[in-house]
Amino acid sequence: MSKIIKDVNQLLREQLTDGQTILVGGFGLIGAPLTLIEELSNIDVSDLSIVSNNLGEKGKGLGKVLNQGKISKGIGSYFTSNPDVGERYQKGEIELQLLPQGTLSESIRAGGAGIGGYFTKTSVGTDLAKGKDIRVIYGEEYVFEPAIKGDVAFIKAYKADQAGNLVYYKTARNFNPLMATAAKYVIAEVEHIVEDGELDPEEIVTPHLFVDAIVQSRYILTKEGVVPVEREIV
Repeated sequence: MSKIIKDVNQLLREQLTDGQTILVGGFGLIGAPLTLIEELSNIDVSDLSIVSNNLGEKGKGLGKVLNQGKISKGIGSYFTSNPDVGERYQKGEIELQLLPQGTLSESIRAGGAGIGGYFTKTSVGTDLAKGKDIRVIYGEEYVFEPAIKGDVAFIKAYKADQAGNLVYYKTARNFNPLMATAAKYVIAEVEHIVEDGELDPEEIVTPHLFVDAIVQSRYILTKEGVVPVEREIV
């Protein structure tokens, strides 16, 4: 059964509601679901908590969604890529939870694995550890980090078959495969869609059981970078 959805706007209107937590893949344009983010800017939702490596750039990607006032909380690692985030934080217009990238990844992985949380040495003795449970394990201090789960995940893959098995390209594997396991509803934006049986089982990273819907990307990766492309959504 094909999971391809042609009307992206309608899909998001059906799945998104105010106050949800949305996991958004990233770590550069290669791993960013640009089509889904673009359509999010066209949906009437608010009070969203966004879990992502960053909140886009100034006026671009998630940065546009931020400036629309739809994001009330950001959970991520690299907010300085967008100066609007700092300005809104200083004005009290957004709550931020800063996590080191490895901690962010592990927290999402824990959410997908059904683990409530874990102890890590990262952030011990820093402001990021303030107010958190600290325990001594094997003679060393560790900080407790709760798992992260989402209501919806926007992930980006390079290729998918009709069933939703996913193949990624290089650094797109940093957050996207983890996010695919940690949300109640997973939407995969992909550059290329093939027939069932065309993917080598050894190259599949995310099995179809984790994917609820497939959307063909309006952007493709070229030697010049990620560029928009005009094509029929199939």
